[in-house]
Amino acid sequence: MARFRPADERALAEVVVAAVAREETLELVAGGSKRGLGRPAPAPHLLDLSAFSGIRAYEPAERRFTAGAATPLGEIEAALAARGQCLAFEPPDWRALLGAGAARPTLGGVIACNLSGPRRVRAGAARDHFVGFRAVSGRAETFTAGGAAAKNVAGHDLCKLVAGSYGTLCALTEVTVTVWPSAAAEASLLLSGLDDAAAQRAMAAALDGSQEVSGAAHLPAGESGRGRPLTLLRLEGPAPSLAARAAALRGALASFGVAETAEGEDSARLWRAVRDLAPFAGCGGRAVWRLSLPAAAGPAVAAAAGAMGAAHFFDWGGLLLWLALPEAGDGGAAAIRAALARSGGHATLIRASDGLRAAVPVFQPQSPGLAALGARVKSAFDPKRIFNRGRMYADL
Repeated sequence: MARFRPADERALAEVVVAAVAREETLELVAGGSKRGLGRPAPAPHLLDLSAFSGIRAYEPAERRFTAGAATPLGEIEAALAARGQCLAFEPPDWRALLGAGAARPTLGGVIACNLSGPRRVRAGAARDHFVGFRAVSGRAETFTAGGAAAKNVAGHDLCKLVAGSYGTLCALTEVTVTVWPSAAAEASLLLSGLDDAAAQRAMAAALDGSQEVSGAAHLPAGESGRGRPLTLLRLEGPAPSLAARAAALRGALASFGVAETAEGEDSARLWRAVRDLAPFAGCGGRAVWRLSLPAAAGPAVAAAAGAMGAAHFFDWGGLLLWLALPEAGDGGAAAIRAALARSGGHATLIRASDGLRAAVPVFQPQSPGLAALGARVKSAFDPKRIFNRGRMYADL
């Protein structure tokens, strides 16, 4: 495998021109922490984008941050923290889950995969904070999107197209995101002993209230680390406000039991574990699935998966169900997608062996109309399909 590491956009375009001429595919890599996501898609050449790193512009008053797409998240988060700000979508770190401990998560990688942590219930997804970029297309054309140019002449929001495209549309070189003020303090209420259905009702009540809950997750006994189910509800903000809101939330949820409180670093540690999928990081030999589904359907789907030997937990107030299933057969793919066909929602295979990721659809199978639209979008950006071909769907 040849490895290309262009130093600038002109050199990057030249690599693309050569790949197009040979009709040879390129695997896009920067920090390398997410190479295990998606379908295994061997390519004859590796396109190393790590040179596109470094903070380009930071306007704290405007809450906008621009950096090279390969800039490590740790560097960005340190710069933001120094000014009392943060990435609101709380990007997860799945290196332990994916066995990529030596790699470095990057801003471009998080955006390309549209990865968001527990705060999504309040702050929105990564794509909601992605407001501009520079990139080189599969046509070897350097282009920009953002600000007044956020939509092209056809009316497409290019940021929304690129977020979640897993590097199949273009090679990102620069990314602009909006940022939020960091919370002055945080605390979590912990409800013990609730079953999945009761926990779903408690999370719904908390999120529907006026206390601005910024995280709602439920870990059954096997995943909580405490020998009993644990429902977590996070509050963030100024300390005086936090105390009053915690008291009000505790009163609103009194029918679900007496809530413990975790404050400061104790609370943060719990939410890092949820964000980074710590309950499943050590489940070697198991397929890890992410299900987005109606919250009310979650307990039944989790129970059906449990009959197949699945471990599970909920995030995003029950809208996100994580499953860890034995890899035997299809890793639960057919049963999971049959259940979602009845309840609504979609499933993504996040971690599995190369063999399983090649054998079953990693992403939700598309309707013919949606697949045709995806193919047209791919052709518009990358007509020879040289970028990460096969990463999301076999024919793209």
